[in-house]
Amino acid sequence: MQPLYPALKPYREFFLSVTHGHSLYVGLYGNPEGVPVAVMHGGPGGGCSVFSPQFFDPNHYHIILMDQRGAGRSVPHAGIEGNTTADLIDDFEALRMELGICEWILFGGSWGATLALAYAQAHPDRVQGLILRGIFLGRQKDIDWIFEAGGASRMFPDYWKTFDAPLLNTNAQNSGQMVSEYYKLLCAADELKRFGAAKAWAGWESSIANLINLASLSAAPKQATSVDGHDALALASIESHYFVNQCFFEPNQLLDNMHKISHLPAIIVHGRYDMICPSEQAFEVHELIDKCQLHMVQDAGHSQQEPGIVDALMKATTHAAKYW
Repeated sequence: MQPLYPALKPYREFFLSVTHGHSLYVGLYGNPEGVPVAVMHGGPGGGCSVFSPQFFDPNHYHIILMDQRGAGRSVPHAGIEGNTTADLIDDFEALRMELGICEWILFGGSWGATLALAYAQAHPDRVQGLILRGIFLGRQKDIDWIFEAGGASRMFPDYWKTFDAPLLNTNAQNSGQMVSEYYKLLCAADELKRFGAAKAWAGWESSIANLINLASLSAAPKQATSVDGHDALALASIESHYFVNQCFFEPNQLLDNMHKISHLPAIIVHGRYDMICPSEQAFEVHELIDKCQLHMVQDAGHSQQEPGIVDALMKATTHAAKYW
């Protein structure tokens, strides 16, 4: 198994001012003269991980991290006003121009893969290639699999019971309205209810992300699998905002527009037992991109922390450095 590169410190940090009063944290790592790679984090609302730069050879890559609107160190924290997929695409395009980059590689997992595909379809001439993990296509059925009864809930009924607890006095589970009812809680004035709902939402995702308990694996990156209250509020608030709006996509938008990027080189890494983003989504994208490699990791779920996922992503960035 190929381990992560050693921890890095950014050589530059700044905030990028964008529309609707958002100010986005940006961290630059590695070689400023290297191949630019934009890291698109998950969620939406997840924020960049301290481990994100370690997937890249710092001598070869110019590693660019940006916390998306409302996430991570960006402000306002958990802000959903002016926070849509189109806004995030515009933000990365503004960052590209701010840094004077002609084209870059996109690296994203889960929602980050969704955003990478959407950005590439909007600006295919600015993309050198894509490295994607845990494909999420943002369709209603993909959202329902995670957050409505009858999907992942059937695999994890014990964890689902905890997720369902804040909505016990509603008919949300039976009516297929879990996301919309959670959204109401997360927008409520009662701060205790908001934080309670956020912790339950983030806890549900965290509990089903890994195939194997990472604490038992010495090869796994040492990172907590739970989300604290501050981060949980951003994740839950922004995710529910996006999901009640179908990720601000037209139905089947990403697959319908895959012809715009079918010429780009791409590598997809997906856990065979991904319970958040079932692997059929990876196969659907793979079949529509001509130069796409698909690596199904047999002993992994959704998390990029799992050793098999780490190994496959490290090999992907090494391959891209040599051949793209």
